Amino acid sequence: MLSLQDLLGQEKGEAAISEISNTVGADSSLVNSAVQMALPAILGGLANNASTPEGAQSLDSALTNDHDGSILGNLGGLGSMIFDQLQTPEPTPPQLNAGGILGHILGSNQAPVVEEVSNKTGLQMGQVAQILLMLAPIVMAYLGRQKRQQNVQADGLGGLLGGLLGGGQQSAPQSSGNAMMDLASSMLDRNRDGSAMDDIASMALNYITKR
Repeated sequence: MLSLQDLLGQEKGEAAISEISNTVGADSSLVNSAVQMALPAILGGLANNASTPEGAQSLDSALTNDHDGSILGNLGGLGSMIFDQLQTPEPTPPQLNAGGILGHILGSNQAPVVEEVSNKTGLQMGQVAQILLMLAPIVMAYLGRQKRQQNVQADGLGGLLGGLLGGGQQSAPQSSGNAMMDLASSMLDRNRDGSAMDDIASMALNYITKR
């Protein structure tokens, strides 16, 4: 399974997990499991978006203009910045607009993804929503950095995302890539009921106010 340690390196990956764990108030091992489950859904949603020329161009524009990878240099306090932005009427910087990012990536799949991860980890849905809100800007920052380092253009984003979905650590079994894509499909293809709770930001804020 792909992890933040795979994407960011061991030290930064562990720092990111620690920041997320402290923010949501959950054990780091559970958070790490939730992240490993959520990453295929986020990457799968991005791959779906990039599967058309229009979607690929839109993603390329977002990565070029809004996600230069700079937030990866200091992940401490990321949770506070994201959730402070959710509760203020002030315009949110694009790189921290976690609710907007997830809305574009997952659309009406937001609630099914949260529910699936919650059911399999035992974390509360509000905690999972918080995890996803922190994870989305990190993934976009990573992709923005990779785009620049590898000089990836819009027509290459599908390949970049496909490589991540088929990867994980090089020592992982060959079947791990298929397992990740199957997991992404299972979360992205579920029936939706149009619930108002489909909005991940609402789930997270409801959980925060009840704590």
